[in-house]
Amino acid sequence: MDKLKWWQKTMVYQIYPKSFYDSNGDGIGDLTGITQKLSYIHNLGAGAIWLTPMYSSSMIDNGYDVSDYRNIAPEYGTMADMEALIHEAKKYDIRILLDLVFNHTSDEHVWFQESRKSLENDKRDWYIWRDAKPDGSPPTNWRGIFGGSAWTLDECTGQYYLHTFAAKQPDLNWENVKVRQAMYDIAEFWLDKGVGGFRIDAITYIKKPAVYDDLPIDGPDRMGNVHQATANQSGILDFLQEFKQAVFTGKDIVTVAEANGVKAEELKYWVGETGIFDMLFEFSHISLDMEESSLWYQPIPWKLTQLKRALSESQRATSNNGWYPAFFENHDQPRSINHFFPEAVDAELAAKVLATVLLTLKGTPFIYEGQELGMTNTAWPSIQCYDDISSHGQYQLARQAGLSDQEALRFIQKYSRDNARTPMQWNNQKNAGFTTGKPWLPVNENYRNINVACEQMKENSVFNYYKKLAELRKNYEALLQGRYQELLKSNESIYAYLRILPEQTILIICNFSDKQTAYELPRELIINKLLMGTYADAPENRLRSYEARIYLCEGSNVL
Repeated sequence: MDKLKWWQKTMVYQIYPKSFYDSNGDGIGDLTGITQKLSYIHNLGAGAIWLTPMYSSSMIDNGYDVSDYRNIAPEYGTMADMEALIHEAKKYDIRILLDLVFNHTSDEHVWFQESRKSLENDKRDWYIWRDAKPDGSPPTNWRGIFGGSAWTLDECTGQYYLHTFAAKQPDLNWENVKVRQAMYDIAEFWLDKGVGGFRIDAITYIKKPAVYDDLPIDGPDRMGNVHQATANQSGILDFLQEFKQAVFTGKDIVTVAEANGVKAEELKYWVGETGIFDMLFEFSHISLDMEESSLWYQPIPWKLTQLKRALSESQRATSNNGWYPAFFENHDQPRSINHFFPEAVDAELAAKVLATVLLTLKGTPFIYEGQELGMTNTAWPSIQCYDDISSHGQYQLARQAGLSDQEALRFIQKYSRDNARTPMQWNNQKNAGFTTGKPWLPVNENYRNINVACEQMKENSVFNYYKKLAELRKNYEALLQGRYQELLKSNESIYAYLRILPEQTILIICNFSDKQTAYELPRELIINKLLMGTYADAPENRLRSYEARIYLCEGSNVL
């Protein structure tokens, strides 16, 4: 274990500041609130916090539209509060990882305000401007990630600017060396403040194509998803190698990139000794139910074998080079219980199944706030109840496709990012103990049963199950360094795999179905003892519905 770095031996806890804990009663979570809850995160077993953006922002996309990278959004506090959080976290041996939003800024950023002043402004080519088509329409038919055209006309100069996301999130021009240097300077600024590393947002979009052509139409708006035109373009690794050399090399930090569009076989270029980052979030296991158009109202049925294959491919791709960031939730995804299981599932058992996999795959587990409690989706009665800009865009696309209000709303209820953004549930008191004021987003109605206070007191709660898994991971080196080997590959109910070291082998076996399921393990595999499970007993060769077990096996290199 000595050869592992600090970030390989711990867990990362992701915090969405707006929804975590409100220390001053204004209904919005803040940095001081996070500082006050550091002992909770430490008690869970996490050694790092990934903090989603807390910079000055127009808040169109809740912080992912940055107007000043070197200042704190007043809703969240002050720079002194940020410095206090970094300082206090170190006392708990917790490092703060910041979100770098470097594909785009807010349109309120001073750079963009300058850029749009005139065609000759010295910041003009800090962003991506193009002339309209001859008929006056946008330069291409690209649909933004949040819906609508990825181009917006600027009346002042008569040109369109590109925005992969919302109109108030203009894309930066990474071809400009001055833009790249400005980004590197910002990262250095925060390293000087004492942060322990970065999660880099939407990084696969920074390199744009050489030619801007229309895409095949894939929706009722007669547009194509901008992702198909701009994600993971040739030449992007040159930019990122420069970024690595300028900022990351030689520092005791961790870097993890959000890289939608990178395939498992490409990971070797992105992570590891010759790659860019320490870890990379890729979404093959998350996006099983979505086509490349990413239209929520057109989900695709998927099977457990597809989920297992996606996870196994990522494990293999990082087995000898790089490191895997295991995750099932984040601020952009619905709650994992609702994502991976049917509506009628026993939520507590389902949460434990996912926890078992999350903390026993080879890699660093990333836990999103409330996931350790088994928090679930909400279901609000109207699109007007939703804050998420993406939900509104998807709703409009569904309505344009002919779905009724209620049909469109059902898909929003299932996939909305607001499902992950409802306030953290601390206790069964008013507003779940999140705030003494009016919460910015309604608390999930199940907070009276699912909350920190209740689960800390309940021996078999989801929270305490996570804690036990974290301890198990520390105590068995095979769970940290052991190689991964999948078993029962064709089984559509059971996910089973080994973590193998020369001196230690551990079996993880989970039933993802609602039926008791029999299984047969290889004869060479001899079970020694049950280390942990979701039931007190463990009948041989069968798993009950949504049951998970972890066994210590005899021998080494058993298969």
